[in-house]
Amino acid sequence: MTVDDLNVAVLLGALVLVVAIFAVRLSVGTGTPSLLLYLALGVAIGEDGLGIQFDDYDLTQVLGYAALVLILAEGGLTTRWSSIRASIAPAALLATLGTVVSIVVVGAVAHWALGIDWATGMLLGAVVSSTDAAAVFSVLRRAPLPSRLGGLLEAESGFNDAPVVIAVVSLTAVLSGKASHGWGFLVFEAGAELIGGSVIGLALGWLGALGLRRVALPASGLYPITVLAVCALAYGLSAYLHTSGFIAVYLAGLVLGNAELPHRPATRGFAEGVGWLAQIGLFVLLGLLVSPSQIPAQVVPALVVGFALLLVARPLSVLVSTSWFRVPLRDQVLLSWGGLRGAVPIVLATVPAAAGVPGTEGVVEMVFVLVVAFTLVQAPTLPWVARRLGISEPTVRDLEVESSPLEEIGADVLQVKVGPASKLHGLEIFELRLPEGAEVSLLVRDGRARVPTRTTTLQRGDNLLVVAVSGVRELTEERLRVLSERGRLAKWTTPGAARVPELRPAPGRERTGP
Repeated sequence: MTVDDLNVAVLLGALVLVVAIFAVRLSVGTGTPSLLLYLALGVAIGEDGLGIQFDDYDLTQVLGYAALVLILAEGGLTTRWSSIRASIAPAALLATLGTVVSIVVVGAVAHWALGIDWATGMLLGAVVSSTDAAAVFSVLRRAPLPSRLGGLLEAESGFNDAPVVIAVVSLTAVLSGKASHGWGFLVFEAGAELIGGSVIGLALGWLGALGLRRVALPASGLYPITVLAVCALAYGLSAYLHTSGFIAVYLAGLVLGNAELPHRPATRGFAEGVGWLAQIGLFVLLGLLVSPSQIPAQVVPALVVGFALLLVARPLSVLVSTSWFRVPLRDQVLLSWGGLRGAVPIVLATVPAAAGVPGTEGVVEMVFVLVVAFTLVQAPTLPWVARRLGISEPTVRDLEVESSPLEEIGADVLQVKVGPASKLHGLEIFELRLPEGAEVSLLVRDGRARVPTRTTTLQRGDNLLVVAVSGVRELTEERLRVLSERGRLAKWTTPGAARVPELRPAPGRERTGP
């Protein structure tokens, strides 16, 4: 590549990125999932659009894996442990046992309805069985789902990439004649890879959090970079040791995202930006890879496999995996409808295509049609299905909290912004009743700073500085978020508020400073 080639590549890449970012706004306004707009953009600049020729399955697989690493890291870093803690066990079972059920059901339907041999049908089932983290995360940010179901879907989408990738790679090896072991050994190997990747991800996440808390970096911008580097290290080390890198990167991100790190909100914001960039690049690349001229021939097989997945395989996998935990039937219906597909199945379709597995010609186009068609069906209707089932639960999240460490005195400064819909509006300072060791030290309103008194009333748009000793920072953040969502009655109506110890009575004197 010459400098002139680089200039053209930067120009086209930046133009595509800008168009894709504006497509996000169009997506929010119209309800169309943004991944479909990115795929359409890739098709538009491809061989039947602007004429860019691209059919390199190997390169797509490599870049796809790299993008998935960033997407899973972002998913882990932005997932609150409190929202998925109760869902870990059912999500893990749904990501493993449920995936096996989906593979078998889709494989059987492909064999009987499409005349595909059993092994190839199972491979096709593995390719389409993974719910996509990018699609699930983006929809859950808008869908008013109860935390118990949103957390389960979120955890499942983070967990199930790893077992599905292992299944696709193993089945591809068997069908291409590269596997030298039997099925029993492959199952044992898959389990060992998942366990090994989990241990590595949790260990590196814990070590990374420990190091970042104890080492003061010279610039705040280094913290997000370091956190993502630790997540990438978890993937790289796990993959090098032949364990599951995808489960490792997600768990490392989950540990780091929920640790008491300096500049944690900024780190999450940076991770979200990187995640968006990875999603845009991945979906545009996959759209570029697809040959539109081959799509018509794959419409019928894609619809057959898709309906089998949506109406049979997914509900059965949810039933088998979650009934052990007494999940109500209507919750199971919503979980079945919420199993969204996205980039992951298309990326995985390139694995057998690159290996030249017989009977997989056109599989990329078939999976492309399946993803587009059923994303259009499932994603926009998920909130409607939740309402029809009577389990819609809108929540208010209109509070921004940024933190910075005061290491020498063992405290943190929280910068709190009261948003337009926050129920902190109208509360007086003494009504916050923050944990012992936390104080509101400064209030900035309309660009003017003042030291608040116990009777100062908060308003929308206020910026507060809250100083909290390190041991109560998490409790302080939780208390503020609960009040922002529920208002002054939060202490009676919100279970989380009951876990905040030693809520102070109103102080008897005014404060003069932090």
